[in-house]
Amino acid sequence: MTVLLVAATGGHLAQLNDLAPRIPGVDENAVWVTFDNPQSRSMLRDRPHVFVPYTDSRDAGTALRNVPIAAGIIRQIKPSLVVSTGNAIAVSFLPAARLAGIPAAYIESAARAEGPSLTGRIMRRVPGVQLFSQYEDWATPPWNYAGSIFDKFAAAERKERATIRRVFVTLGTITYGFRRLVERLLEILPPGCEVIWQVGSTDVSGLGIESQKNIPSDAHREEMRRADLVIAHGGIGSALAALEAGKCPVLVPRESRHGEHVDDHQRQIAARLDGLGLATGRSVPRLTAEDLELAARQVVMQRDGLPPLRIAAAA
Repeated sequence: MTVLLVAATGGHLAQLNDLAPRIPGVDENAVWVTFDNPQSRSMLRDRPHVFVPYTDSRDAGTALRNVPIAAGIIRQIKPSLVVSTGNAIAVSFLPAARLAGIPAAYIESAARAEGPSLTGRIMRRVPGVQLFSQYEDWATPPWNYAGSIFDKFAAAERKERATIRRVFVTLGTITYGFRRLVERLLEILPPGCEVIWQVGSTDVSGLGIESQKNIPSDAHREEMRRADLVIAHGGIGSALAALEAGKCPVLVPRESRHGEHVDDHQRQIAARLDGLGLATGRSVPRLTAEDLELAARQVVMQRDGLPPLRIAAAA
């Protein structure tokens, strides 16, 4: 039987893509459910997938309207297990799976280093949904520790001084701008370096830079691989992509008080990865040229042989 893998685009989809090989029953026949954008088209072009109407992170109306769509997909595929890393798309699919008698699991985003998100709190109220955290320190019942997307990474420092010739800046694809970071970087980036700007919804008019709103996943990964330095907002997808490319990113969290996100969870992931030595986490006003050089000196390696996640599928 097939496993159904459900996630919003961006960091949620990137996490599920990384965790999928550790989920029991996932193989090349697994069906992915997400939204249609350049990231998902690139990532899933050779895999079975279904695109559903976009649901914003706190758009309860669309999440509820998508429930019949979710129920129809579940009836058609008849999966042995439905797994989601969120966010609001989980509200459409996991309750529908449980109503159909199908095992369902919710893996909280690694961006939530201090406790569950709103979606996680909603999933706790759905009978029978298996709940998993990616952090042991808050994985108390009914939450279980699932392991983390960061388990496979380890950082080391180069002995030689870093030379920053090419920089990749990514602000993700969410619908909030982050002009404060662009303006700060223009003050401290090394003179003469080449900068590739992926700015999403950020208005960069009048700043004198050439930018791209979105970059397909394959090109995004290639730009990170080629860069001497990766600078990103504190989004989990951007952080994970940088680590996959062998880079120790500079992570700068968006702040809700500046209208840059719905809350301040990006501070959690930037601080946690900084503590693990896998990123340089800084707020916009604290970010310095020395931070950029420090990050450029780090390299990231990957471990193999990670254990499977203990998620129960149908017999």
